[in-house]
Amino acid sequence: MTSSTVVETVLLSAPDGRLRFRTRRADLPHGAHPDALARTLTGLADGLLHSTSWRFDGGRVILTYAALPDPDPSGALPLDPSRPLPYAADPLAPASTDVDVADVAAHACRHLAYLRQTDPLVALVALGDPLLWDLVTDSAPAMGGLLVQPG
Repeated sequence: MTSSTVVETVLLSAPDGRLRFRTRRADLPHGAHPDALARTLTGLADGLLHSTSWRFDGGRVILTYAALPDPDPSGALPLDPSRPLPYAADPLAPASTDVDVADVAAHACRHLAYLRQTDPLVALVALGDPLLWDLVTDSAPAMGGLLVQPG
């Protein structure tokens, strides 16, 4: 039997001066805490791990965490955090049906950009990797659940 919850991590990096991302996922074992699984998936020893979103896909809840800096960015894909994101057309059905992993990564960047301005802990962590954080926050800051995207 598979878990009804999947933990997904979006690992952010800038190994070549460009924002990049990769994802890792695993089923959440019964009784396990998603934060612990997310940390295991990322391999982070320091940096930031933050839950940024969730979505329903294929009968399962996917809980997404942003993690940075990626300790092993090999194979990471380029990301434009200012890309237009899908949004729901029905105010009583907020889940968009057309979301890909680049959308999730761009949303995570907007969420982190917002937190960099509003959360003292995130602002402090950002001081440790200014190039990466400047690339992450090149997008308009946005809170989770924002129905109308900035721009």
